[in-house]
Amino acid sequence: QVQLVESGGGSVQAGGSLRLSCAASGYTYSIYCMGWFRQDPGKEREGVAAIDKDGSTNYADSVKGRFTISKDYAKNTLYLQMNSLKPEDTAMYYCAAGPPTTRGTGLYCYAQGLRYWGQGTQVTVSS
Repeated sequence: QVQLVESGGGSVQAGGSLRLSCAASGYTYSIYCMGWFRQDPGKEREGVAAIDKDGSTNYADSVKGRFTISKDYAKNTLYLQMNSLKPEDTAMYYCAAGPPTTRGTGLYCYAQGLRYWGQGTQVTVSS
């Protein structure tokens, strides 16, 4: 089992920045993928960013160039630096972890499909 606890959400004006953190505990040695997804009531879950055990990252097109995912392996902590925030970034943000998805000969990390989730942290961006 892996436990994930997010922090760092809040309210900010458009153009502002926030940094989300996610502390992982439990069987963290088994984690291949970690990432962030977001969900607003009535909307589909959207993968925001993911990082694999080797440090390879992927981002949703909607956040490329504005968000940066990183991981402190010594602290088992995942981060999401969010800059130039927009009202459409408003959502509950969830930290996620788990095994990769296999496609052909490749392994891919899709945050919205990972096995373990945290409780979420709300991000609200006002115009």
